Amino acid sequence: MTQEPFHRLSDIYANMDQAWDKTAALYGFFCEGCEDNCCTSLFFHHTFIEKAFLIHGFDQLAPDIKDKALSRARIYYQKTFPDGEMPTSLKLICPLNQDGRCMVYHHRPMICRLHGIPHELHKPGAGTFKGPGCSAGPFDKHPYIPFDRTPFYQGMARAEMDFRKKTNRSGKIKETVAQMLLF
Repeated sequence: MTQEPFHRLSDIYANMDQAWDKTAALYGFFCEGCEDNCCTSLFFHHTFIEKAFLIHGFDQLAPDIKDKALSRARIYYQKTFPDGEMPTSLKLICPLNQDGRCMVYHHRPMICRLHGIPHELHKPGAGTFKGPGCSAGPFDKHPYIPFDRTPFYQGMARAEMDFRKKTNRSGKIKETVAQMLLF
């Protein structure tokens, strides 16, 4: 597979990271891991390009590390989706987290990058959605500092459409990181 879609995705991610870092700094917020962190949140990812990029990063890990992560992914999946039931958020650590660090940090999905700070998202026909940020932040001590996720979602949507065309993908995807690794 060509690396071109990954370059585009990397550019989108770099812009996300830069905007997130700038806004977090204005709040005086530094994510240091806590009970309400992205690594224990039940996130679903919705793009084939992010799944491919995550797997690309995962494939660069040493075989023994990959085996351990896959073992954790199986446990995560079994506990989160018992007997094919609706998912249960048990605040389990992401299977790609090792010793408090993401093993594929530079390949982590969008929602992992954007989690934590107050934000807004402008949905056509649905108005503006505002998220409060995580409970560990000092956000209640500051007025809201605009962090609009909309341009990032729009860029991701365009990158996903192009990726689907190039790879003949169709349908929907709604997977946790554990599912991405296993299926």
